[in-house]
Amino acid sequence: MATTSARALKLLSIFGIGMTLTAGELAIRLGASVRTVRRDIDTLRDLGYEIQAVRGSGGGYRLGPATRLPPVVFDEDQAVAAAVALQTVPTILSGIRENAARALATLHQAMPARSRIHAEAFTVSAARNYWEFPAPPIDAEIVHTLGSVINRQHLLQVDYTGDDEPVTLTLEPHELVVWAARWYLIAFDVNAHRWRAMRVDRITPRTPMRTPFARRDIPHGDPVAFVMTTPDRGDAAAEWRCRGSVILALPASVVARFAPGGSAVEYDTEHSCRLTLGAWSWPGLAGLFLTFDADITDVEPAELREAFLSLRTRIGRCLSDG
Repeated sequence: MATTSARALKLLSIFGIGMTLTAGELAIRLGASVRTVRRDIDTLRDLGYEIQAVRGSGGGYRLGPATRLPPVVFDEDQAVAAAVALQTVPTILSGIRENAARALATLHQAMPARSRIHAEAFTVSAARNYWEFPAPPIDAEIVHTLGSVINRQHLLQVDYTGDDEPVTLTLEPHELVVWAARWYLIAFDVNAHRWRAMRVDRITPRTPMRTPFARRDIPHGDPVAFVMTTPDRGDAAAEWRCRGSVILALPASVVARFAPGGSAVEYDTEHSCRLTLGAWSWPGLAGLFLTFDADITDVEPAELREAFLSLRTRIGRCLSDG
C-alpha cells in the first residue's frame, strides 16, 4: 500500500505539469508497467481526481481543467530540486535571499514527511572559484518585470546602457536566457528592425506600454543558440588585475559561443574577431587565449606579449627535457 501511494503521488505530480502523456510515457517516468499505470490512474479517479483520456494523434492522459491539486505535491526528486534551487538562486538574483529562505521553510513545512527528509538533506553553500567568471546577481524586480511583459506579449520601452551613452529602445521582448551565469533578454528592436541579445544588467525598464505584439520566430529557432552565437550581446570584459585582447583567426560567432563569461567579442572580419578578457595572471590569461587553438595576432598589452614569450620558453624547455 505504501508503494502504491508513493507511486500515485508521483503520478499526480507528473500530471501537475499540464502535459498530455501516453500510458507508455508515464510508465517510463514511473519505472512501472503500463498495466500498473492504468491501475494507478483508476486509483486517482477513485480519489476524485479528474484524469482525462485524450484520444487520437497526440493522445494520452492529462489532468482535467477543473481538478485542484493539493497545495504541495512533491516526490523525492522534486523535493531535492526545490531545495537546491531555492538555496542557489541568490547567486544569480539579488534582493531575493530572504524570500527564498522563507519559501524553502514554507515548503519544508508543507511537504509530506518522506519528501521533507530528502529536501532537508541538501544544504548548499555557493562559493566563487577562480576558474569561473560570474556576473553580479541581477535585481529580481527587473527579472519579474521582463518576465511579465514577455508573458503578456506587450511592447516595452527600456533605457539600455551599451558601450556608448544610454539609449531608449522600444522592444518586443521574447525570452529570458541565463548563460555563463549572466542574464540576457532576447528581443526584437522595433525601430532598428533587428533581433538583439541584451544583458539584463544593462537594462532599465520603463513603464510597460500595454501594447500587444505578435510573436516572431527567434533566429536559429532556439533562444539559447541565439545568445551563444551572438557576439554583440552587451558583454564587457570583467575587471581583473590582468586584462588584454588579441585578434583570433576564428569567426566572431564561434568565439562568442566558447569565450568564458566576463569576456567581450568584437567583429573584425568574416573569419576573425577581437577577444578581450581578463585573468588572475598574465600567463593565465595567455593560456586562456591559447585554448581556442587558432592563430593569434595584434596582442595587447605588452605584458600579455611577454607572457606568450614566457610560455613559449617554458614549453620549449619542457619538450627538450622530454
